[in-house]
Amino acid sequence: MTGTRISTHPAADQPLPARYAVIGNPVTHSKSPAIHARFAAACGQAMKYEALLAPLDGFRACVQQFRESGGLGANVTLPFKVEAFELASQLSPRAQAAGAVNTLCFDGGHILGDNTDGIGLVIDIRENAQFDIAGKRVLLLGAGGAARGAVLPLLQQNPSQIVIANRTLANAQALVRQCASLGQNQNQNQNQHQSQPAIEACSFEALSGRFDLIINASSASLQASLPPLSLQLLDQATLAYDMMYAARPTVFMQWASQTGASVRDGLGMLVEQAAQAFELWRGVKPDTAAVYTALRGELT
Repeated sequence: MTGTRISTHPAADQPLPARYAVIGNPVTHSKSPAIHARFAAACGQAMKYEALLAPLDGFRACVQQFRESGGLGANVTLPFKVEAFELASQLSPRAQAAGAVNTLCFDGGHILGDNTDGIGLVIDIRENAQFDIAGKRVLLLGAGGAARGAVLPLLQQNPSQIVIANRTLANAQALVRQCASLGQNQNQNQNQHQSQPAIEACSFEALSGRFDLIINASSASLQASLPPLSLQLLDQATLAYDMMYAARPTVFMQWASQTGASVRDGLGMLVEQAAQAFELWRGVKPDTAAVYTALRGELT
């Protein structure tokens, strides 16, 4: 959806700023309003972005009310990403792959659903961390929503292998089956004849060999805990990436640093996924570097 720059000169018929929001429960902690305000100012876009607290049983009603009041799009955070997936009348391939939606675009009578989390992760790794995923052996920790959102964008980078490790092996195996079909569909849709990356499921305890990239998509960092992992899985050439972020290195990052591995948290992913949503809504790609630097400086 392409946005139109609105004149800043006072006029009686000047249109109101375009309205967007993040919807969640809780939502007061969200950095999305600050991020999008910075994007809008830098790109000359007249828009208003707010945080909406939806009752746990009132997500659909909240979206409907926002649309009726002139809202053009919304980000969706926990715990409503699956409900947003079900609400959307049209889904992007990456939203279909994730089974969850974090970005809604209201286009007339249609609700378009996208998932920008995974592509935000890949952009942060590839462009900001300057790490090429192609041909690399990748370990994805966790098999929940965060991991599902990362699968298709990671596959599209053509790693040599993706291993999905989870405390409950059956959940990792289920995600591997989904990944296999995603890889086949990707090659068919792109009319490619290259072989898809090898995808395997594994328990934490059975992991072996060295990985080039380890992504923590589990919720362990939220509890300041760590999956049972061996330091032999990584070395100085490994990038250890935690989707969580904080003012100080997470437990996962501290663990990986013992080997001399490069470490990175998920703040860049947060900014990059927001930039993808902003571009979808306004048709303008914002610069993310200044916003990332500002947010990093505000973390305490």
